[in-house]
Amino acid sequence: MSFKETFNINGEQLLQKVKELIQEGNVTKISITDKNDKEIMSFPVNVGLLGLVFAPIFAAIGALAAMITECKITVERKQPEGAHQDNAAEETPNSTDL
Repeated sequence: MSFKETFNINGEQLLQKVKELIQEGNVTKISITDKNDKEIMSFPVNVGLLGLVFAPIFAAIGALAAMITECKITVERKQPEGAHQDNAAEETPNSTDL
């Protein structure tokens, strides 16, 4: 299961934010849109990819950041395994509490 998050940032912060998101590790896809919600760039993020694979992507993001002033980053993340199950277990009353 996955969920999405959106960040509104300016062009100067774009590259740094993308790098931070990739380092977090639970990101599966990053999409960059302009202030009019037109998608400019979208790319998958795989945990096993090496930094050399990301170098051309970072170069493209850096060039993009120089041209735009405001943008949105939409991040698709994997739901941590067991997160839904843990919440369900916490909501179930314990028989000793009754």
